[in-house]
Amino acid sequence: MQPRTLLITNDFPPRRGGIETFCYEMARRMPGADGGGVVVYTSRTEGQEEAERRFDGQQPFPVVRDTSRMLLPTRRVARRAAELLDQHGCERVLVGAAAPLGLLAGGLRDAGARRIIAMSHGHEVWWARVPGASSVLRRIGEKVDVMTYLGDFTRDEIGRALRPVDRERMARLAPGVDPKAFTAKGDGTPVRERYGLGEGPVILCACRLVPRKGVDTLIRAMTWVRQAIPNARLVVVGSGPDEKRLRRLASWAGVGEEVVFAGSHGHDEMPSFYAAANVFAMPCRTRKAGLEAEGLGIVFLEAAASGLPVLVGSSGGAPDTVRHGETGFVVDGREPRPLATKLVRLLSDPDYAKAMGQRGRERVLKEWTWDMSAERLEELFRAA
Repeated sequence: MQPRTLLITNDFPPRRGGIETFCYEMARRMPGADGGGVVVYTSRTEGQEEAERRFDGQQPFPVVRDTSRMLLPTRRVARRAAELLDQHGCERVLVGAAAPLGLLAGGLRDAGARRIIAMSHGHEVWWARVPGASSVLRRIGEKVDVMTYLGDFTRDEIGRALRPVDRERMARLAPGVDPKAFTAKGDGTPVRERYGLGEGPVILCACRLVPRKGVDTLIRAMTWVRQAIPNARLVVVGSGPDEKRLRRLASWAGVGEEVVFAGSHGHDEMPSFYAAANVFAMPCRTRKAGLEAEGLGIVFLEAAASGLPVLVGSSGGAPDTVRHGETGFVVDGREPRPLATKLVRLLSDPDYAKAMGQRGRERVLKEWTWDMSAERLEELFRAA
């Protein structure tokens, strides 16, 4: 009989985001996922009740929505998680984001969990650097069997908060891409027609609109890009609290007509946006004395799988997603002029950009697929 797994997370579709995608792709690839091999315990999103019901009903595994909008390691949540563990006969637990839900590990162990893995992403770096929060992260490291990391950056930062013995039990678990969904042969015509992009070169950025992502630097860079390539357009996919400021900036910089704010779109809609683009750029930067940094960035991998050259900001683990000068460039997310120079070079030489994108896709196929990630997770669960 295959072991059953309880996934506990606040980050699950139909919410949109990198962690949500990560959790979902792991859940649906777990052994026996289509026959009760996995149970998801997650929170609700206000105003999204109908979308959540539709999504949950389409899954081959049960999705249990808590009454709260955010799961926290309270007694009530701990009790409910233990009930689900027993009700569904789960022996394994996957915590979608280590902090703070990893604090549930002790109670779940008492309830019968034999192996507990907590995934870390970018936000645990903040926990590791803040004195009070770092002690919480340290306790989580003591309670779980494995705390995962995305790459060297997150391993080193999070590891500083852990005991040496717990640091030794950390293991790499990186996200991936479905290379069949994100392909260099996609059709971008519908997106180009919908937003009136014409036949000119398109720069794509997809992210949550917050200052850390560096969209403002990209908008400023467009003033120089347009001087060299007048018909170039920038398409920004996503929403967030920084949107109004970014729209004002585009207008002030004189590129309001050249920057298209496309809003938020579902993950299944993104391949057509990549297909409509010539270059992908998200010049993320580290902020707040290092407390805000990019953990990795699934969008960089999706863009590479789609055959695009990729420009990433030199923040946190984001540079791991490209080979500088081969599949894209690592840039300073605070400097628009050098960013513009790289964009002009790629847009003015399609053959050069295409070759770079092809190398990026080849790398994704070798190193960054969801099947590889799922196999790695299963290895970690089976290790004793």
